[in-house]
Amino acid sequence: MKKIAIIGSGSWGVALAMHLARQGNQIKIWSFEEEEKRQINEERKCKFLPNIIILENIECHRDFETVIKDADFILHVTPSKFTRTTFKQYKQYVGNKPVIICSKGFEKETLKTLDEVIQEELPTVKLGILTGPSHAEEVSMGVPTVLVVASENQEVLELVQNTFMSETMRIYTSEDVRGVELGGALKNIIAFCAGAAAGIGLGDNSFAALVTRGLGEIARLGVKLGGKQETFYGLSGLGDLIVTCQSEHSRNRKAGKLIGQGKTLAEAQKEVGMVIESIDNIDVAYELGKRNDVYMPIIETVYHVIYDNLNPTEAVKNLMTRDKKSE
Repeated sequence: MKKIAIIGSGSWGVALAMHLARQGNQIKIWSFEEEEKRQINEERKCKFLPNIIILENIECHRDFETVIKDADFILHVTPSKFTRTTFKQYKQYVGNKPVIICSKGFEKETLKTLDEVIQEELPTVKLGILTGPSHAEEVSMGVPTVLVVASENQEVLELVQNTFMSETMRIYTSEDVRGVELGGALKNIIAFCAGAAAGIGLGDNSFAALVTRGLGEIARLGVKLGGKQETFYGLSGLGDLIVTCQSEHSRNRKAGKLIGQGKTLAEAQKEVGMVIESIDNIDVAYELGKRNDVYMPIIETVYHVIYDNLNPTEAVKNLMTRDKKSE
């Protein structure tokens, strides 16, 4: 039995708490909001996961020290844009405890990956990345799921694999921290595009082309930034891309679909009701591509849809009528 701190009381933080609690671990969740804390502790409910009852070995608090002080390790599960500000508030309590990043994205202001952000704040930290094809709704209910943990620290890899493995969750390990993190961050953008394609009424042929060519863009940029090519055809790349692009659970896909149907960005964000990582990271991926001279026509096109009001139907036409190329 482990004592585990989870920083973040959103759908993914609570889903991971439910999985770990089912294995008999003691879970303390930190929440930014008093109401979410009250719902978890008193109603045994999570507003983002209405179909579950929070298990008794999960408790929620508002102060970092209470959540972290006795923990064996920490799961960081906040939206990417809040990673640095949140970590600054609790890094004094980390000590020798491993920190496992379960968020996906970039820091917009610096274009840094989340492992870079946390290592910049605490260079001595034992760090891991947990990602892969997973929706919180399914993990919270015990649907069989396979994830990958990446770390340069063998102790961290073994700790996460041993703690999470069960009949409903299988964990693979990787030493390619950069590749695993980039796969998880960039796939959200292609999922947004998949939603937009569905919103304007495109079909299976278009979907298959988008996912295939989108994966190529993710891999090109990922390798340029230090990831290994094969990583992007594994769980954190292809696997996560498939599940996020095709599922109605995906908030990134849902947001793209609303844009494709003619909603404004503000309207889409309001209707989804949760942080949409793809929207927060499209301009980061666009800028990284430009800086590193990586050809990414899909990401460039969706950037113009979001920031230059390019019509999604016109965007498809632009992609289809580019210069001829070999595969």
